[in-house]
Amino acid sequence: MATSRDLSTHEAAFTRIKEVRAQALHHARLAQQYAAERRDLMQQLIDQGVTQSDIARELGVSRQAIQKMLAV
Repeated sequence: MATSRDLSTHEAAFTRIKEVRAQALHHARLAQQYAAERRDLMQQLIDQGVTQSDIARELGVSRQAIQKMLAV
C-alpha cells in the first residue's frame, strides 16, 4: 500500500495548477460559445442567399472549412 507523502512544500505549484486548469475550462467554454455564435452568423448569411464559397472567400478559408464549421 502506498504511503502518504508530505506535499506541503509543493503547495504553490498545486495551487497554480488548479488556477491554470480553471482558466483552461473557462476558455474552453468561451470557445464553444464563440463557435456557436459564428455558426449562427454563417447560417444567417446562407439563409439570406450568401454561398458557403462566398463566406469562405471573405474569411480566407476553404469552402470545406465552412462546411465543417456549420456541421458541428
